[in-house]
Order: sequence, then structure tokens, then C-alpha cells
Amino acid sequence: MIKTHTSLEQAFLYWLRLGFISFGGPAGQIAIMHQELVVEKRWISEARFLHALNFCMLLPGPEAQQLAIYIGWLMHKTLGGLMAGLLFILPAFFILAGLGVVYMQYGNLPLIQSLFSGIKPAVVAIVLFAAYRIGTRTLKHPLSMLITVLSFIGIFFLKLPFPLIVLLAAMIGWMASHFLPQAFKAVSHKANTKTEYLPAIIDDDTPIPEHAKYKLSLLLKNLILGLLIGGLAFYLLMSFFGFEDLLSQTALFFTKAALLTFGGAYAVLPYVHQGAVEHYHWITAAQMMDGLALGETTPGPLIMVITFIGFVSGWVNHALPDAPLWVSGLATAGVATFFTFLPSFVMIFLGAPFIETTRSQLKLAAPLAAITAAVVGVIFNLAVFFALHTFWQEKPQHLNIAGLIIASLAFIALTKFKANTLVVIVASGLVGLALGSIG
Repeated sequence: MIKTHTSLEQAFLYWLRLGFISFGGPAGQIAIMHQELVVEKRWISEARFLHALNFCMLLPGPEAQQLAIYIGWLMHKTLGGLMAGLLFILPAFFILAGLGVVYMQYGNLPLIQSLFSGIKPAVVAIVLFAAYRIGTRTLKHPLSMLITVLSFIGIFFLKLPFPLIVLLAAMIGWMASHFLPQAFKAVSHKANTKTEYLPAIIDDDTPIPEHAKYKLSLLLKNLILGLLIGGLAFYLLMSFFGFEDLLSQTALFFTKAALLTFGGAYAVLPYVHQGAVEHYHWITAAQMMDGLALGETTPGPLIMVITFIGFVSGWVNHALPDAPLWVSGLATAGVATFFTFLPSFVMIFLGAPFIETTRSQLKLAAPLAAITAAVVGVIFNLAVFFALHTFWQEKPQHLNIAGLIIASLAFIALTKFKANTLVVIVASGLVGLALGSIG
């Protein structure tokens, strides 16, 4: 018997389960949702799934979580979208906060240091692989390759801020669309018409639900509500702690990170590094690398590493002087997570009704393609920065040969053997433990 409806309880259990098993970064999470929602459960058709994904890829922020919000909203209105988006990140939030306590309390133990001595080189390989993967998919024209090189030079040597690089790349893309349109060809996801599926609950020709129809009044309502929630939360932080306080600045910084970064988590991380490590000095480069390693080995969007960054920042800087350190860490982690993901909910609730109503094929504009090319350079910069801090020690001057070997093997495993990132991280950590026990 073909199902014609999915209950809210069924959806809740699915999104909760997904929150605990969503390893593998955005690509892995989208693949899991496609396999389960499109192929196995038939809650949504291939074409509708990819139509939603196209829209999410045009937005700044974590596209996998935005896709979950979109599908949850399409099935069960605003409550479904909130449920899907929150359950996608809440398990990772509590896991990373718990790991933050362990890290800050016991991070200096030789056992933990040996573990991270193997994991850090693997992180370098994973970031480098991300640049390689995105680059091979998007850099098809000499102009896009030039933008990548200029982006790397701008952020690595000239220390240009990430938003400026994004703006300059968008301007180049806009000019190229007029004078060199062949430089940026749109990339779209097309449904596999050869695949035969049973009818889906939300099928290709399923009428648009009443709540999903575009209405100007609904758009204005969602916009005002989103601004009120974010504005009120920020106002309360300023009222209690002041504008220059760590919690208020954390809210402001991660809101900008959520709105200014296209290209997924690996595009957000360089901006977060530039702000949290180099500008504000909330955490060290080593702590951010450790956070990235933990983010790679826990479920949820990779950008959930901001939860760990916020926790360490709150602990180190004692965000709440009258509270225990773990409470300070949890408060800062909560602020960072809230203001990073709030824009994703607002953007989906604002844009999804229009996208569902038009149901026309979305294409990546030339400015966005140019931004993607710039992102490749920025990610490569992040890999180089991490490599310098992992493989070279200034005091005493020493080249980490073991780390270089681990990183090389990890990169080969990722590129040649298509190894899962979690497997690479775990294997590298075990190698680090083995080398630590020998040394």
C-alpha cells in the first residue's frame, strides 16, 4: 500500500535519528537524506528533492541543514521545518559541548596529545581534499582559476578580510557575465529520469500545499518575526553584558559569518579563523584545529565546529565571571550556535514558498560561480595555514616528518580510495596513539 501521509511523530523520529548519524560533511548528509527520503521512504520525489537542494546551494550557510529545514517545512509547515532544523544540530551541540569539557579539563594529558598528534595531520589532508574536490568540480575556465589564485594571494599574503574577497569575486563574476559569459557555466542538479520509483508522498505533480504557496503577507510576517527574534536576543545580550562583552561580540561575529559565507562549512571556517583566532584572539590556532578534528568525527554539519570554538572561547575568557568555567563555555557555545543557524531558518521560511510556487529550474549566477572559485583559494589558504602549524615547530625548529607521512597517507586515502573522513580521522588518531606509546 502506497503511503499518502507522514505523521509528525514519524518525521520527529526520523529527524532525531538523522541528527545522530549525519556524518560525512554536507555531501555525506545530503546523500543520506536522498537515499532515505527519496529512494527508501518515498517521502519526496527526486525532482522535488533536487529542486529544494538547488535553492539551498544558492544560500550562505550550511546547505544540508537548510535542505532538512526545507523538506521538514514542506511536509509539516513551520513546525516541521523548525523540528527538522533543530534536530539536525542539537545532538552535535551537546556532544561537542561535552567534548569541550573533556578537552579543556584533560587536553594536556599525554594520551590526548598523542591522539591529536595523529588527528591534526589528517585534518590538513581533509581541508586540502576539500579544496581539491571543489576545485576540480568548479574551476573549468582560466578566469575561475585566476580568481582562485588571486583569492589565495589576497587572504594569505595581503591579509584581506574574507567578506572583501567575496565581494571582489562577485564583482568579477558580474562583469564576466557581460563580457565573458562562457567563463562561468551554470551547474544544476538534474533528476535521473532513468530511475523508476514508486509514487512519493510529495511527488513531481503533487499540488503545492496551501502553506507552501507564496504570499507577500506571509513573507513579511516571517521577515519581521525573524528580525524580532534575532534583534531581541542581541538586545538582551547587550542589556545584560554590554556591546563589547564576549557574548555580544560572539553573537555579532557569528551572525556575519552565517550571512557572508557561501560554499558550505569549509568556506565559513577561514572567516571564523580570521576573526576568532587572528582578530579577536578568542582561541589559538591549535585549539581551532582540534575543534575541526572533533567536528569531523561527530554528527551534524561540519560548521558545528563553531559550538566547540564558542565553548573553548567562553571557558578561556571566562565569559561569565561568577559562574563555573563549563557554564561560561556552554553559554558562549549556545550564543555562537544560535546566531549561526538562525539565519538559515529565516532564509528558508522566506524563500521556500517563492521557490515552490515558481518551480522553475534555478541556475547559479556568474557572481556566485566566481565566489565559489574564490572559496577554493580561501580553503587552500586554510590548508596551508594548518599545515604550517602542524608540520613545523619553531621552538625548537623541527619538521614533523611523522605528521607529513600521516597527512600524505590520509590524502591518498581520500582521493584515490574514496575513504570516509570519519574512518581517516579515527585511523590517524590510532596511529598517533601508537607513535606516542613508542616515543
